[in-house]
Amino acid sequence: MDSITQIVLAASFTAAIAPAENRRAALLAGAALGTLPDLDSFPLILMTDNPVALMTEHRGPTHSLLMLPLIGLLIWWLCKRFGRRGRVRAEPRRWFWAIQAALFTHPLIDACTVYGTQLWWPFTPHPAMWASLFIIDPLYTIWLLLGCSVALIAGARPIAQVALVAGLVISSLYLTWSFVAKAQADHAAQEALAALGHADAPYFSVPAPLNTLLWRSVVMTDDGFLEGERSLIADEGPTQFKFYPSDTEALAAVQDFPDVQRLLWFNRGFMKAQVVDEPESGGQVLVLSDIRMGNEPNFFFNFAVAKRTSPEAAWEEIAPRRVALNISRRERWSLGKIWQRVRGRTGQ
Repeated sequence: MDSITQIVLAASFTAAIAPAENRRAALLAGAALGTLPDLDSFPLILMTDNPVALMTEHRGPTHSLLMLPLIGLLIWWLCKRFGRRGRVRAEPRRWFWAIQAALFTHPLIDACTVYGTQLWWPFTPHPAMWASLFIIDPLYTIWLLLGCSVALIAGARPIAQVALVAGLVISSLYLTWSFVAKAQADHAAQEALAALGHADAPYFSVPAPLNTLLWRSVVMTDDGFLEGERSLIADEGPTQFKFYPSDTEALAAVQDFPDVQRLLWFNRGFMKAQVVDEPESGGQVLVLSDIRMGNEPNFFFNFAVAKRTSPEAAWEEIAPRRVALNISRRERWSLGKIWQRVRGRTGQ
């Protein structure tokens, strides 16, 4: 999720659990703890310039449900042992759970997005991608922000606790709704896919930006993928899908390259492969796009992973690099386009 959501979510839990007389300090502590797991990006940037590694190593050890209890215990012990104001020493039990809650909220809400979170590092199952929320969703965040704002002003007064709990309850209800909405979108999509003969094909769904009323569903095929959209308030009947090709033969030819293997593990094979001419070299490069983030033809993560001198030549591994595909601005999501589609209008 976005940084503001991580900050106010962790701050809400910390301030709600910590002693009332420490509430403002708990808000600040929670904000810091909610940001802490994402600091793994800085050492990654220093250690490598490989964009595949930067993407797939993020949300690793510092997001692990197996590692965070130990990190939280260390932070709690340091605060208890060396804290100058003695807040943690005075109420060690409440502060212990406040610290743990702040840390745990970060990977759990991250797992509600489609990016992928390594909840069980150092074990290596596919990263969790529950995909019920977009990375920024104001209707989830606003209640937490309001609760923290009231608590910051009210301090130890009872209204602060009421505001914090109310923010957590309302945001949690919205999170619950996001899973209900996802189930509705999945049901309609699976009806259509069963009729098309793709009932058992790899599939995922994800909400469109900033809402949980418009959903994008994707299923992989032998020669590409099907992409469909569904408005929960306007569309009726099975979801309508459109086919998009992918050079699956080229992807199969490079699937043993280490960086490609890493991507296949990280995104579960939800990738589009396309051969792109490189006039400056007189050859071609193979670009892999993570189709979980974005929509056809505009995907956010695109990596050139191999090259060849001619269509008849074999693919050669190259140091991967991010590439920006030239997509018309009118193909991209906009707030106006999203709202039109939610209401059942295509905007065309």
